[in-house]
Amino acid sequence: MLYLISVLAVAAGAMVLVTVLVRLGGPLRRLADTARQSRAHLADRTGALAARIAALRVAVNRRRHRDGDSSPPTRAA
Repeated sequence: MLYLISVLAVAAGAMVLVTVLVRLGGPLRRLADTARQSRAHLADRTGALAARIAALRVAVNRRRHRDGDSSPPTRAA
């Protein structure tokens, strides 16, 4: 008889667990979508920033060379 009570308790616990997981499916999906969009936006913004920095380096090196600096342009790390 004790086994029957244990089996019923495990079955009830499993049903509660499945119910909670199913109910959390929608919000977890929305959270994953929001995180994916945030990563894409961050990657886009950092890519644009990297392009601006590279363009600034080129402009600075051209200006140094144009101003008659005889030393070769240094490469930034």
